[in-house]
Amino acid sequence: MKITPRNILRHELIGLEAEVVDSTNPFQIGIRGFILDETYKTLVIGYPGRRKRRVFKSQVKLRVWLPDGQVVKIDGRYLLGRPEERLKKKLYEW
Repeated sequence: MKITPRNILRHELIGLEAEVVDSTNPFQIGIRGFILDETYKTLVIGYPGRRKRRVFKSQVKLRVWLPDGQVVKIDGRYLLGRPEERLKKKLYEW
């Protein structure tokens, strides 16, 4: 299934380009790169072979570029949980 802004929370995020646009930690604002790994509460953002940064999902708002060029802003609180468990969550109008 194609990734769209409407169903992005139900898709795999690893491999998508992302940027932290807002955070409770001001040092994390501006972190940009590919989402390289995802755990229950964190995302690893960076470029392969370069520095990688781990950010808490609950503290950030991300700008994510979809494969077709669209840009989506996501509140990290909606991403909490394991990727396979997000399929089971009931998501309200997004």
